Amino acid sequence: MRALPFAIAVAIATPAQATSPVEIVIGDAGQRDRDGIALVELRLLNGGSAAQTIPLPDRIEARLGIGNGIRTVWLERAAEIPADAVVPAGGFLRARYRICAPSDLAPDGAILSIPAWSSQQVAVTLRSASPEARLAQAATVPQAPAGKREPEAASPPSDRAAGNAFLANLSAYEPIYAVYGPGTNGDARIQISFKYQLFGSRQADGLPDSWRDGVHFGFTQRMFWDLGAHSSPFRNIDFQPELFYLTPSATLSSGISISGQAGVRHESNGRDGPASRSINSIYVAPMAAIPLGDGYRLSVAPRLSLYVGDRSDNPDIRRYRGNAGLFMEVGKDEGLRLSTTTRFNVSSGKGALGADLSYPLARLLGGGPDFYLFGQSFVGYGENLLDYDRRMTRLRIGVALVR
Repeated sequence: MRALPFAIAVAIATPAQATSPVEIVIGDAGQRDRDGIALVELRLLNGGSAAQTIPLPDRIEARLGIGNGIRTVWLERAAEIPADAVVPAGGFLRARYRICAPSDLAPDGAILSIPAWSSQQVAVTLRSASPEARLAQAATVPQAPAGKREPEAASPPSDRAAGNAFLANLSAYEPIYAVYGPGTNGDARIQISFKYQLFGSRQADGLPDSWRDGVHFGFTQRMFWDLGAHSSPFRNIDFQPELFYLTPSATLSSGISISGQAGVRHESNGRDGPASRSINSIYVAPMAAIPLGDGYRLSVAPRLSLYVGDRSDNPDIRRYRGNAGLFMEVGKDEGLRLSTTTRFNVSSGKGALGADLSYPLARLLGGGPDFYLFGQSFVGYGENLLDYDRRMTRLRIGVALVR
């Protein structure tokens, strides 16, 4: 049995709002946790100029008005959500609650209220109608004459999600951006990236977690566009397909979240002759996310790589890249974020450092496209495969879809 897939959007006022600018909004409900229980996502919006601390109770009583009756359900705060939420000035935080409702409850069309927070009532709409609702709807629709059948409504021709699991299994991986830096002896740089969950998620079907949930295919493509040259050719394009395993994250009592990734990666620039470059590697990367307070978070991911297979196109690439790397990121989910990536070879003293600085463009413009203002710098060896043994400096600015 699927657990209450709600779709609700409503603003709720807390008693504290008489003196606090924080507004609580139910952004989504129906996602499942590991036990298959439906979750309600709350968004705490702070429109004031100072950070606000909002207490989140362990349990919240909610009511569903169904027909002429009222049923009581409880919302329980998810274990990883702190009891006191600090909402930064001009920002927001997310909090999740579990829906604890009787198994016989069919809330489609019911009226939801949360008495402890507000007297406001909202209609509940299920994402997919229950069998009972479909039967009731069929009973009220005039039937076609005998011998004739009404045509079934088809999905729009542009809807490629119909009948395909692709979009449900697709998600962001590396940043997606386009940047350019005139006068910095470099090209424009464009990157696209995604990862695909090969076996899908058993969680979507209400099944227990499986090791297969962590198996992913990833693809990243980096394009270096020489806009200053005649006809503006792409000087080099790096292709990076990989197969990797991503472990589920675990949250410690200190609030630190840990996980890990290991995989096999192929890198190539798809060219032949003297300009041909390719490399294969096996890597492992433990990861940790550390809350810093006031909405800030520090992420750290060291990486160890082992080169395998033929390296005749670039036999000395290890001298310039090394086998070790370090990714670090600090910032807010909805604010400024700085990411750095380091490669180094201790024995040769060579390596590289890249840094990305990003900020939501909509916050600068007071609304607008969901892009990020994106600045990028690079110093060291091997910004791309073609130039793996060439030292260079780059400074670019542009926009990003994913950071």
